[in-house]
Amino acid sequence: MADEHPGRGERIDDIRTRWSLLRLAHDDVATHSRAARDALVLRYAAAIRAYVGAMVVDMGDADELSQDIVIKLMQGGFSGADPDRGRFRDLLKVSSRNQVRTFLAKKQRRAGKDLDLDQLSDHEPADPTWDESWRGAVLANTWAALEHYQRSNRGSVAHVVMKLRVEHPEDDSPQLAERLSAATGKPFNAAAARQQLHRARSRFARLLLEEVARLIDDPTPTRVREELASLGLLERVGEFLTDDWEASGELRES
Repeated sequence: MADEHPGRGERIDDIRTRWSLLRLAHDDVATHSRAARDALVLRYAAAIRAYVGAMVVDMGDADELSQDIVIKLMQGGFSGADPDRGRFRDLLKVSSRNQVRTFLAKKQRRAGKDLDLDQLSDHEPADPTWDESWRGAVLANTWAALEHYQRSNRGSVAHVVMKLRVEHPEDDSPQLAERLSAATGKPFNAAAARQQLHRARSRFARLLLEEVARLIDDPTPTRVREELASLGLLERVGEFLTDDWEASGELRES
């Protein structure tokens, strides 16, 4: 049976951080190190490719460079990453940018041109480009988690109803109920559709908070909120944060 109360009794700072996964991914003797590395790649490869693509015009070169960075990640190239030195996503950004600079410098030399650092800097996008790539990856991971939640919880229509809302934002409750009934083969009236949508949005907010929290070494409610704000995602969860969120780290009950 689907979880009726997706936020009840859960605290954001209980979440195992992505830094823990990163350390496991670079532990050569860890039984699950390869699985951890693969998990990292799956979550961050899209953000890396989008960022590299903003610097490298040729799609083939961008694909190759992105793969090189991903391979570096899988082979333990970030084993020296330390949360005290900054956010993991910032470390990935710097590494990606440096590899692009190296690639462009080599390409210039092969063409018989002198290395021009000013020209190289012109290829580097502003930080918002990376933030937008990362934001897209975070949202994609959250949608995938919501879909997994629906598959894992009998009777849940969370992913379906959220997708319907995104695809048809102007629908009123009766229209949403009609689409939800058609998509699931189950009858829903307007009230039931509204309730399912609210539960789905609450679950999505919880999954988004978890995704962001795992990117932070010490995921206190305050730091999670700041990270959400920096990515422009705070509005996705704001209504589900309790008034004492900074102290409790709990979501409002559905």
